[in-house]
Amino acid sequence: MFKVTMIGAGSVVFVKNLLTDILDFDALRDVTIALHDIDAERLETAGMMARWTAAQFKASPGIELHADRRAALEGADFVINMVQIGMHEATLLDFDIPRKYGLKQTIADTLGIGGIFRGLRTIPFMTALVADMRELCPDALLLNYTNPMSILTQAVYEAYPDQKVVGLCHNVQNTARDLASYLGVPVEALSYDCAGVNHMTWFLKLRVGAEDAYPRLRAAMEDPAIVAKDKVRFELMRVFGRFISESSEHNAEYTPHFLRSEKEIAHYDVPVDEYVRRSERNLRRYAETRRKLLAGEPFPIERSVEYGSLIIHAMVTGEARVIYGNVRNTGLITNLPDGSCVEVPILVDGNGLRPCHVGDLPPELAGYCAPHVFVQDLTVKAALEGDREQVHRAAVLDRNTASVLSIRDIRAMVNEMLEAHGDAMPAGLAVRRRAQAA
Repeated sequence: MFKVTMIGAGSVVFVKNLLTDILDFDALRDVTIALHDIDAERLETAGMMARWTAAQFKASPGIELHADRRAALEGADFVINMVQIGMHEATLLDFDIPRKYGLKQTIADTLGIGGIFRGLRTIPFMTALVADMRELCPDALLLNYTNPMSILTQAVYEAYPDQKVVGLCHNVQNTARDLASYLGVPVEALSYDCAGVNHMTWFLKLRVGAEDAYPRLRAAMEDPAIVAKDKVRFELMRVFGRFISESSEHNAEYTPHFLRSEKEIAHYDVPVDEYVRRSERNLRRYAETRRKLLAGEPFPIERSVEYGSLIIHAMVTGEARVIYGNVRNTGLITNLPDGSCVEVPILVDGNGLRPCHVGDLPPELAGYCAPHVFVQDLTVKAALEGDREQVHRAAVLDRNTASVLSIRDIRAMVNEMLEAHGDAMPAGLAVRRRAQAA
């Protein structure tokens, strides 16, 4: 028997996906699932979803619902974090205020002004969560699914260097599916070596069987119908020679090139304000999911591409496997700063996680990642040290922001956002307008 605690279980569909993945392994069915959320209705809905999912497998895991986080954490072996601090209202602030200054964003959950502020309001939660873990389940592995992935994972190991933590994303897996479709092969036929920074992880090698697949991908790039599906990433491949993870809408806001003018936005089909629409859709999706659970209607059951259950299975059974995860750079990528958070292959077995040494990235790929590493580092330092100037510096160094706004406008925008987010900001970062005027 082992225990998995899910923090932020109000992400009901994600609970279904992760529990489906876990129960799909016969060896993992002797499990206790502890669900925690601060929203009572969402916690109740998560419990209904967990029980429904278990019933589809004819499994009988222990399912616990906890309004108290500490009770959910006690004795856990694995803690899965999937919270969204501030929910839809905070997302609107992250878009609305920058838009007033003329700054456009697409997703704003990883980098840019939105990513910085999403990180700032989530870091206090992360450090409080890990403080509880150090007391109640000190040997547990923290699997973080919350964005901004690199900022939050780095904040954990900066604040608690001995905490076992890995940041998990699906950018590599989903990009592999995209590449398989562009190449016209089953995704199972692909193999690849990847490394970089979360959402900017490069496919250093790409193979179909024993064949180097990059010549075939470059040939596919001559097809306008294929390029139209992923314009930003194919443009980046033309420049840098390798394909990058995540999506075109994410990568559009990671550089100074794609959002700087209406002409470029139209040319690359960049979906400005995309995450606002997704956030609204998620609210509707939650309401529909709850309605279906109360009505006894079914849901599709299929294994997801998430790595969480694979890590748990490898550590519980000792069966080794390789995943991609976000960890501290301890010389893993030698031309990105030590201590930064990098995404690399990780061997997982009964002994835990062993990140793999990559060495130098090609300089052009490291050069793409490096500016963002420093923005992430400044954001973490701002939160942990309560240093408002570090927030300004992070914002000024953001590549998309600096391509549009002056330093004066960036400072004004940052101060307005610090004030708007108010008590959600880490200690020392709150701003009052009268203090600004002084």
